[in-house]
Amino acid sequence: MRLRSLLFVPGDRPDRMAKAMGSGADALILDLEDAVAPDAKPRARDAIARFLAEPRDGAVALFVRINPVDGPLAADDLAAVLPARPDGIVLPKAEGLVSLHALAARGVNHIPILPIATETPTALFRLGDYAGSSLPLAGLTWGAEDLPAAIGAATAREADGGYTPPYQLARSLTLFAAHAAGVSAIETVYPDFRDLEGLAAYAARGRRDGFTGMMAIHPSQVPVINAAFTPSADELARARAIVDLFAMNPGAGALQLDGRMVDAPHLKAAQALLARAQA
Repeated sequence: MRLRSLLFVPGDRPDRMAKAMGSGADALILDLEDAVAPDAKPRARDAIARFLAEPRDGAVALFVRINPVDGPLAADDLAAVLPARPDGIVLPKAEGLVSLHALAARGVNHIPILPIATETPTALFRLGDYAGSSLPLAGLTWGAEDLPAAIGAATAREADGGYTPPYQLARSLTLFAAHAAGVSAIETVYPDFRDLEGLAAYAARGRRDGFTGMMAIHPSQVPVINAAFTPSADELARARAIVDLFAMNPGAGALQLDGRMVDAPHLKAAQALLARAQA
């Protein structure tokens, strides 16, 4: 499943769901949690179930973000949407294997799960759990809004928009936890959807640091995110050259390419890049 871009769509706005299918996003996240007011949740469940039941070709993955699995709303969410066969479940307020097991007990053990893995203080201490999951994971992602609210912080961001040290830590731990689990590392949203230049820089930093995709809150963000997380022709050519060089020199530990040394980590990175591009 290719997950460069994942676009949130409010669950009580079926008109936006249909439009979002043409946004170019690799996946939609049909939202039953924060984007939907409490009294609108029953209507949103019905709308999402109807949308999921429509014929689809699989080109766009359809995830549903339910309400927290340890709360009173998740059971109704899952009862409404699971029969319509979503492609995955986004799990907010996830706290490691405890939350995954609770989700499995509610019947979710056959489709990929995307935990939002940093929204509570406890969650940060359980990020290593995901490497031991027996349930299918679509990836790991993080959030920079709920965690500061949970601990009474004024904000997660500096005046220039960068993250303060506690939230830099949450981002980094999610990145490493995803790679330890062998799943996609998904960068969190960029909230200013009008600032596409800032988004491009933010997404580029995410790609540089090892994230493989990013969530979006507006369709205008999708092309920028896709561009950031799509390897360029030059990157692909160099990756193929590294793979070919080692194939021609089996057993070599380090080789030279264009005046630079390449070794096993370069080969591994090149193979991963080519695999993502093929997906």
